[in-house]
Amino acid sequence: MLIIGIAGGTGSGKTTVVNKIINSLPAGEVAVMPQDSYYKDSSHIPPEDRNKINFDEPAAIEWTLLVEHLKQLKEGKTIQMPTYSYLTCTRQEETVAVAPSDVVIVEGILVLTDPTIRSMLDIKVFVDADPDDRLIRVIARDCIERGRTPEIVINRYQDVLKPMHMQYIEPSKRYADLIVPQGGSNIVAINLLTDYIESRLQRAKMRGVATEC
Repeated sequence: MLIIGIAGGTGSGKTTVVNKIINSLPAGEVAVMPQDSYYKDSSHIPPEDRNKINFDEPAAIEWTLLVEHLKQLKEGKTIQMPTYSYLTCTRQEETVAVAPSDVVIVEGILVLTDPTIRSMLDIKVFVDADPDDRLIRVIARDCIERGRTPEIVINRYQDVLKPMHMQYIEPSKRYADLIVPQGGSNIVAINLLTDYIESRLQRAKMRGVATEC
């Protein structure tokens, strides 16, 4: 199993990079574990206070559960990945079954900030993008998908996203094996990453065949 961590600022194009990798590999070979699925449950917090939660700091993530799930996948076990609602800021009752795959991608803004997760990653990727481009994507996404107004999104960007990006996310870039500038539009970098993944998988399969022989 090849575990890949893909980090980067909010709106940097991480999801686009992940999707292009998935589409370049055979169906069923890639499992994706979004960091967002592992946000701590906030159902015990009054609804009027949940919009004050800082989702852009490492303390918001239940890292121990993510680590345990990665270990179980490496052991060949299927996990029940949690789901999280941004509309209610709570963990949902529904879970998603994730079976062991040749490639597991852990994707999220804070993936490279946790030392235990970093130690489990075979490839560490940081998707980089211009701050203005990221802000435009965040406004479009949060207004459409999360029911927020442009004013709320901009205020949150200034008060939370930008300072947390500078404090936690940007410094984690130094841990990356590969930095992908220009986000999901950098076809050359994505192709290089995909080719490397394919070569690693091929070598692993050849070792498996040699062991059977």
